[in-house]
Amino acid sequence: MTLGNGFISRILQAIIFLLLYLFPQTLSGQEGILDSIFTFSKAKVSTGAALEIITGRTGYNFTYDSRLIDKDKVTLLNFKNIKLSSALDSLFHDNTLTYSVIDKFIIISRDQKKNTPFIDSIPRQETRYITGIIIDEETSEPLPFATVGLRNKGIGTVTNNNGQFGLKITPDLSHDTLVISYLGYVRTEKPVAMVTEDNLAIQMRREYISIPEIIIRNQIPQEIINKTVLSIKQNYSREPAYLTGFYREGVMKKRELQNYSEAVVNIFKTAYSGSIQGDQMKIYKSRKIDNIRKADTLAVRLKAGLNTCLQLDGARNLFDFLNHDNIPDYRYRLADIVTWEDESAFQIEFEQREDIDQPLYKGVVYINTYDYAILHADFELNPAFLHNLKTSFIASTTRGFNTWPVSVKYSVSYRKINGIYFLSHVRGDLQFTSKKKKKLFSSQFNVFFEIAITDVDLRNVRRFEKEELAPVHSVFSKTINSYDPEFWGNQNFLRPEDNLLKALTNMKVKLQEFTDE
Repeated sequence: MTLGNGFISRILQAIIFLLLYLFPQTLSGQEGILDSIFTFSKAKVSTGAALEIITGRTGYNFTYDSRLIDKDKVTLLNFKNIKLSSALDSLFHDNTLTYSVIDKFIIISRDQKKNTPFIDSIPRQETRYITGIIIDEETSEPLPFATVGLRNKGIGTVTNNNGQFGLKITPDLSHDTLVISYLGYVRTEKPVAMVTEDNLAIQMRREYISIPEIIIRNQIPQEIINKTVLSIKQNYSREPAYLTGFYREGVMKKRELQNYSEAVVNIFKTAYSGSIQGDQMKIYKSRKIDNIRKADTLAVRLKAGLNTCLQLDGARNLFDFLNHDNIPDYRYRLADIVTWEDESAFQIEFEQREDIDQPLYKGVVYINTYDYAILHADFELNPAFLHNLKTSFIASTTRGFNTWPVSVKYSVSYRKINGIYFLSHVRGDLQFTSKKKKKLFSSQFNVFFEIAITDVDLRNVRRFEKEELAPVHSVFSKTINSYDPEFWGNQNFLRPEDNLLKALTNMKVKLQEFTDE
């Protein structure tokens, strides 16, 4: 699969929790205000008034989520020779609050690490399959592609488009903690020992950040991007790794599934710096379902989905919109700063300039404000130029038909494990129109592919033998010749979305792993 100009050749709310890292280059000497000694001799005042008094004495303004602090609550501002941070602790009587400094602002936020209970339990002695759905606390809307994983291991998965997930936990992992994260939401943690039932309904709370506009306005997106590229060597693995992933792809004609393929794959991931060798992939187990009848005159097959998943690792194969040489071709805007786990992320929007007459991208990229790591990107090729890429995405079209893409969208996510970032999830959604020559009506196709990384292993990593490699440049659904009804065993896989499950049901194909029985 070709990803358009740029990729053809090379083919992000808890901000608040560690906001002291927001702009590390500006913090030198500022954190000292929290350790400075003050004396306050006021009688009982409201908490809001107390903060105003402190602002008058220090010259530092306070910013915080209004749900954290009751400004009308009466408190005592009477301290002698005390650190400002200690005075604030005494005012709020809440040991889960933390303080950080940016310019002339003191940010008050909640430290989630101080608010997580630990419950020990006797581990179960069998592999457990934890299932559930991740939803927004206020709207009950499902959260697609949320990261679900273990805190201390590389084992994890993502939710599907319906917010559903499944994760298999072996007995040796029963003392670990299940961590659910989603950009713009407060991270949720559940000790595995506390998860005693399946079909969990996990609600996540959106975190609204009180960040002064001046902080956002003074940041230059291009400078953030330059720092991001320079930080890749430090943020991503400097040694090769084995990744286990669940891959799937499918083609739907209108609402009917034409073909569907899925596999557990093993990936040799090269180091992100100091290596000229490419990534490798081999298929551990796989299966396909074809629903193309002999009477069908029109069929579409995806081109090189496996290889595209590897190429879409934009930290390894630099995203076109992050490449220094291509920055003049784009417009960038710092739209917001949002929560990501215990840290925060710049939300940078981009689109190609009007005078560029070739297919480039528009979308949004989230970059960690502390270490400048790429966390997530959603982007699509400019639809106005897709007609130039007719042969770039599908392997072949039926003779006598004209087929062209009308929408090409991608999503790429990374996960932080023990301080190092790894590829977590890649998805592509493509729409095509196909019309028989000299005919009036056309057919619509929806094509998707994705890979979710379910395990990361850094032990005894060696490149695969040539004969083990998957044919990543070929049509994936044609490389699978067998179907095993006992399929996945203890391997983690993505649960099909409702529409896909319905399509599979309509095909009268029994997939035991996907039934409710």
